[in-house]
Amino acid sequence: MIDVNDLRKGVTFEFDGKLYKVLDYHHHKPGRGNATIRIKAVDLRTGTTLEKTFQSGDRVQDARLDFHNVQYLYNDGELYYFMDLETYEQPAIRSEILGESAGFLTENLEVKLTFYQGEALDVELPMTVDLKVVSAEVAVRGDTATGVTKKVKTETGMDVMVPAFVNQGDKIRVNTETGSYVTRV
Repeated sequence: MIDVNDLRKGVTFEFDGKLYKVLDYHHHKPGRGNATIRIKAVDLRTGTTLEKTFQSGDRVQDARLDFHNVQYLYNDGELYYFMDLETYEQPAIRSEILGESAGFLTENLEVKLTFYQGEALDVELPMTVDLKVVSAEVAVRGDTATGVTKKVKTETGMDVMVPAFVNQGDKIRVNTETGSYVTRV
């Protein structure tokens, strides 16, 4: 059992027989009385979100997770397939569970896969990934008081706001936590 004060973004726990991963955490301490902890979490099996308020001192069941280094292979529209780098097994994860993380997956990308009781549930991405720009808007010159940006589409179908000098065919580095442009590669 873990105290709800220890829940932070990325922590996985069991509640009401379901496995959740914390997406957002807010601790509120009023002048008098107990502190409250508001969390927003996603069910790792179904992809549904839960917003819950706990009182300070409440406890939840911690989850014992296994992590395996895997390489992303391909997707068939519904399932994303990976290859375990040690055993060469090929676990798959449904696209609903991956959510926005699917936009960062490119062939042969090495990631960490989270397992719970032998079931693949979540993927941990590297801090940044390199993506190829497949289409880019034409930049509008003139408004240079602030940085001129435009929207580009990457090889994975993700839209990213980039500086005006990035063109189609360029490779860009994207932060996986925020989805924002880092640099041109």
